[in-house]
Amino acid sequence: MKRREFVRTLGRAGGIAGLGGAAGLLEATAADRPRPAAAPGSGYGPIIDDDFRLVVLHTNDTHSRMDPFPMDGGRFAGLGGAARRATLIRRVREANEHVLLLDSGDIFQGTPYFNFFGGEIEFRAMTAMGYDVATLGNHDFDNGVDGLVATLPEAGFEFVSANYDVGGSALAGHVEPWTVREFDGVRVGIFGLGIAFEKLVLASLHEGVRYTDPITAARAACRELRAGGCSLVICLSHLGYEYRSSDRPSDLTLAEAVPEIDLILGGHTHTFLDEAVVFGQGRTGFTVVNQVGWGGMRLGRVDVTFDGARQASGWAAAGYDIDDRLDV
Repeated sequence: MKRREFVRTLGRAGGIAGLGGAAGLLEATAADRPRPAAAPGSGYGPIIDDDFRLVVLHTNDTHSRMDPFPMDGGRFAGLGGAARRATLIRRVREANEHVLLLDSGDIFQGTPYFNFFGGEIEFRAMTAMGYDVATLGNHDFDNGVDGLVATLPEAGFEFVSANYDVGGSALAGHVEPWTVREFDGVRVGIFGLGIAFEKLVLASLHEGVRYTDPITAARAACRELRAGGCSLVICLSHLGYEYRSSDRPSDLTLAEAVPEIDLILGGHTHTFLDEAVVFGQGRTGFTVVNQVGWGGMRLGRVDVTFDGARQASGWAAAGYDIDDRLDV
């Protein structure tokens, strides 16, 4: 029997709350996905109450979408935009003391901004927004390892990937398996996982970077982070949410295989989750899986509470849709 369940109520063990009406979108092809339905309202403060709370904001697969989608009558017309995202992030930070801002990869590729500037604009924008940590997606290698390294001076945030062995490449010293952030005595471990290069990235573009088994890498990362006193372990995954074959690593198979992960913030499959998925397991009692589509149309949020011993005790998840209501 699978241990995962879809949680629809807020409670001590966690829950889901909508912020501005998260759209009912699951994994389909891009052409089948309906337009997200609502913009964020005024709910930027706590979505779960406790003495100590960490707000984790996350994006994935923004694909160089600096501007909103054009008003061309298309499915996503007018949605997204980096300036709007920056406004939203600022408002959340103003309403909450402890905030992490994370990205699950595929920052690059998809608009002329990348074609002309090679990723510098994207990294500058993310730095201005105050991103803390990101992982690498397959499209982040589209200009090769050297092209990626050339843009890294513009990235004022860390990169993590536990299953990409970068030691034999120019990325050595720029990408670590994991990192740790501390908030008033709460240690938060963050590691990344990347998808297999085969059929996605030409060998010449990931020269010197070796893909290793993500499950093995995740278990090793969790052991190290827990041993280092981390009360919360977050995985930035670019494996993909779910596949027909259970043999292919995904966010769901990862959650079942590595219960020591508390949050899996996914990417790659462009999955708009209507509700986060939770597995009741591990030392915290939960592994929460979430993903927020693509193109910067949504900002994900997971609030985690901590007890007096600074151990994770509860969670709540939500999503903000990004549209012209953020222009004011």
